[in-house]
Amino acid sequence: MKCIILIAAPAAGKGTISKYIEDKYNYKHISTGDLLRNEIKKNTEIGKKIKSIISSGSLVGDDVIKEVFEKEFKKSKSNIILDGIPRTLAQAKMLDELDKEYDNIEIDKVIHIDIDKEIAIDRIENRLICENCGSVFSKKVIKDSKCTKCGDNLVSREDDNKETFLDRYNTFLKETKPLLKYYGDKVITIYNNSTLEDIYKNVDELLEGDE
Repeated sequence: MKCIILIAAPAAGKGTISKYIEDKYNYKHISTGDLLRNEIKKNTEIGKKIKSIISSGSLVGDDVIKEVFEKEFKKSKSNIILDGIPRTLAQAKMLDELDKEYDNIEIDKVIHIDIDKEIAIDRIENRLICENCGSVFSKKVIKDSKCTKCGDNLVSREDDNKETFLDRYNTFLKETKPLLKYYGDKVITIYNNSTLEDIYKNVDELLEGDE
């Protein structure tokens, strides 16, 4: 089982690029953010714990991340792309341990999606997300408040603002960017400062032959 890890600052396009790779190259997209939100939505025991942690303003610990991720990982039969894990060196080492334990996962590529900070801020402040299918749009492009893919409502996330972005960006620099050094030669950097067509072209050049 091949594994692609995405490392990127907030608003660099992890979700959009993950979806593209999932659809075109038959990878299973595993997003820790989605997994945590799903546990909360299902009101499971771990979901209640996660909700309590988030409500208190604390960060979800590595032990909880591991429990939620491992449960999803065990169900995976195809190649996987990881979005949101690892975020820290501790989580990277946790993945290494899972690799040893299950002996069926190969970290094939680590894709670093680079983006200029000011472009990321602009995207955050103009981002709209479909409540139903999760598709992402820009206020600069969309003509009304309806998703062009499924017709459901488009909303702005509560945390899509410059202040929250800068907090998350600084956390990325401190805790996540060091992973680039950790993964060394496996890291390939692509840039997402322009159009979707350009970033998709970069992904295709990187993954050609993986279909």
